[in-house]
Amino acid sequence: MMTGRAWVAALAFLLAGLPARAAERPNILWLVAEDLPPRLGCYGHAAARTPTLDRLAAGGVVFERCYALPVCAPSRFTLVTGLHAASCGPAQHMRASATLPPGMVGFPELLRRAGYHTTNNAKTDYNAPIDIAASWDASSRKAGYRDRPDRSRPFFAVFNHETTHESCLFPEADELPFPPTDPATVVLPPYLPDTPELRADLARQEDRIAVLDRQIAAKLAELEASGEADDTIVFFYGDNGGVIPRSKRFLHSTGTRVPLIALFPPKWAHLAPAPPGSRISDPVGFVDFAPTVLALAGVEIPARLPGRPFAGPGRAANDYVFTSRDRMDERYDMVRAVMDKRWLYIRNFRPDLPFVQPLAYKFRARGYRSWARTARDGGLTAATAAYWGEKPTEELYDIDADPGSTVNLAADPAHGDTLRRLRAALRDHMRRIRDNGLVPEGSAAEGAVAAADEARFPIERTLEAAWLAGDRAAADVPRLVAWLDDPAEPVRWWAAQGLAMLAKRGPPSAALGERIAAALRPRLADASGAVQVAAAEGLIGLGESAGALAALSRQIEGPNPWFALAAGNVVDRIGAAAAPLEPILARFVARPEQRMEDKRPAAVRYPGDVIAHALAVIRGETEALVYPAATAPTAVGHTSGAHARGR
Repeated sequence: MMTGRAWVAALAFLLAGLPARAAERPNILWLVAEDLPPRLGCYGHAAARTPTLDRLAAGGVVFERCYALPVCAPSRFTLVTGLHAASCGPAQHMRASATLPPGMVGFPELLRRAGYHTTNNAKTDYNAPIDIAASWDASSRKAGYRDRPDRSRPFFAVFNHETTHESCLFPEADELPFPPTDPATVVLPPYLPDTPELRADLARQEDRIAVLDRQIAAKLAELEASGEADDTIVFFYGDNGGVIPRSKRFLHSTGTRVPLIALFPPKWAHLAPAPPGSRISDPVGFVDFAPTVLALAGVEIPARLPGRPFAGPGRAANDYVFTSRDRMDERYDMVRAVMDKRWLYIRNFRPDLPFVQPLAYKFRARGYRSWARTARDGGLTAATAAYWGEKPTEELYDIDADPGSTVNLAADPAHGDTLRRLRAALRDHMRRIRDNGLVPEGSAAEGAVAAADEARFPIERTLEAAWLAGDRAAADVPRLVAWLDDPAEPVRWWAAQGLAMLAKRGPPSAALGERIAAALRPRLADASGAVQVAAAEGLIGLGESAGALAALSRQIEGPNPWFALAAGNVVDRIGAAAAPLEPILARFVARPEQRMEDKRPAAVRYPGDVIAHALAVIRGETEALVYPAATAPTAVGHTSGAHARGR
């Protein structure tokens, strides 16, 4: 027979294998606001009507430098997986589905396995095949922690607030529980023209933030009424930047810096990174959220997660935070950024593309339309034209002195050491995560598994080709031409894009132009449709249209929807020069699947949208956007030569 001491020892051994009770681990509540910049009183915005969030900040910890991805679905991918979206293509694109590493699950599933009750209210567009049933005990617009059947289980609950979402700009009027903001009183940033529409949009954003504050107050009151506030750590944050132009979708501070406030009740104060009322300037990124929650919950952090906990056991500060921008709905671009406590460095890999592209959803906002109208009418100043013209390859901003990212210091020799340090940090990061933005969407080399294959995706050669492509230097033509024969598709793709960008800008001599054309012509028959599209754009830039248009039409009518989208983007950019393709474009938009409207999957909708826009421009049914590039370089600042290239 067992002695009493033996029974106690055996019982302790058995209990050690069971999840801890709720009282032994904190509840964790995420209150998320969509498309929210830090325009709150606690972040120094004097006009804010945010008493609830200001009180939360006074009793909690405010993170001054929290950075998201600039749009929702890639941001949510990073939040739920703890991985950089660009490491698991095509998660870095808007509305896509990643190929995850084997065995990868979202962190809520790890919490659930450890005994947490997990609820999500309510978005699940994670850009990844996350198992919703395995991740969440409940996921719906009614899901919440209060009705969990076993109150002894700690909870992790997410509430997404759509009040501040970009779509709030689309209605003509709001019903508000308070007097609306007078548009005449708002202060427009210097890069926006002063139009009535932009003033109205900014005023509406202010009003919606005030409504959000009341909604957060209600959530906190619910928590208090539940009797579980003393056991609950509360996080409030925004999922990406604001809704006025040049915020959401851009990597400037206005598009990626978001509020983050964490409240730790006295019982769990030992898990806080600092005392109540503190402000932390160490940079925090969305890859840090998953390891932070796991650390607070006492769950082992998977070794594959690159982030660091910013609270709880093992808290560590970041030297750098990285973010990215790729395809936004139907429009391609590739931009990367790195931030430290003070500086923001941005690398534009397609500097030939304007900051503002005619993205259909974005241009539902009247503010964007008024900016386009002002540009068309010649009413822009150097400052307000800067984001309509050609982008610089590199941008460098002093976040402390210039929180709106308006003064590009990349060409200033006084900041050369900072530029080179941040540039090197970004390249090292892209190399380390095998950045899938360097692979054309729709390629067999995409995804965490395929992109790990060095033969398919030689990261060093590809990264070097992409870096040189964005530099657009005539001296690099021999290397780019040589890379057109590389066995790896991503290398050839960047070589072709680099030559195309040089062709569009205008080669410095006829001889160099002919050399570029001679190298690109054979690539119209490349094994990769993405390479064909890039070569076609370059040849059109050199005045050779016939073979190039034929190559674009093959991809538009081909089986790969993403190569069709890339071809459609080129067709839309060249405008009237694509008139010979009108019958092909008309057949494409008349396909039955294109008549499904909002029910169309992304692979159908986005090619259809961009090709329909191109067709309307060719037919004169809509105007192409005006890009006053002549004023943009002076306002934004170019970098060139050895200082910019950092060889």
